[in-house]
Amino acid sequence: MKLYITPDTFIDTSKPIDISLSLSNTDENPRAWYVEKPEFEPVRTEHYTGSVAEGGSVNFRNIAFNPHGHGTHTECLGHITKEVHSVNKIVKEYFYKAQLISIEPRELKNNDGVVDSVIVEEQLNDLENVEALIIRTLPNSAAKKSMNYSTKNPTYLDVACATKLIASGIKHLLVDTPSVDRENDNGELAFHHAFWEVPQNPNFERTISELVFVENEIEDGVYIVNFHLAPFENDATPSRPVLYKIIKA
Repeated sequence: MKLYITPDTFIDTSKPIDISLSLSNTDENPRAWYVEKPEFEPVRTEHYTGSVAEGGSVNFRNIAFNPHGHGTHTECLGHITKEVHSVNKIVKEYFYKAQLISIEPRELKNNDGVVDSVIVEEQLNDLENVEALIIRTLPNSAAKKSMNYSTKNPTYLDVACATKLIASGIKHLLVDTPSVDRENDNGELAFHHAFWEVPQNPNFERTISELVFVENEIEDGVYIVNFHLAPFENDATPSRPVLYKIIKA
């Protein structure tokens, strides 16, 4: 189906580009922040067993996972505030004009890989009316989809990027790393605080989505991103960002 954005442009809803990672109870599920893989367990009571393979009439499983550590998720400022604000109450619209950019991280003396604010600013200069930014880090190996990131100090963003994004009107940031901040930063979470302007001027509109994965064949450029969010009343929730190419009529 064609969904018109302007009289001259539309998206084809039959051609979605899913940039999320699915959640499974296998060793292939990505992990971060020292958590084990998700658990999917049949409910077992004196009345029934929630497994057809075990003689039950239906599969009826409990699932234990961590939204921050087990796959693609979207979070709000409640991640770093005393009051746990719910991302489910903050995200009220689900379609945004988005820019996808690819960046090779800059290496620091301590072997950190950092997304450079200068490169981000250069790529944002030509944008108009873009509310979401998707950053694909290079090299873009398929290993990202099943990696245990714990203790590996994965790529993160230079805190100066936050100021550039805010000045450019970016409300929704999507990255293919477990965090926008360094894995071991003594709890500072400098980028999180800067992007959400906590505690000076807390911003309730901006979100950060982490652990997305953008396949190599998807070209850099402008898209429409559609957010699918599980309605958890929590600072973060599993999410499924879907891209659509913008087509000229």
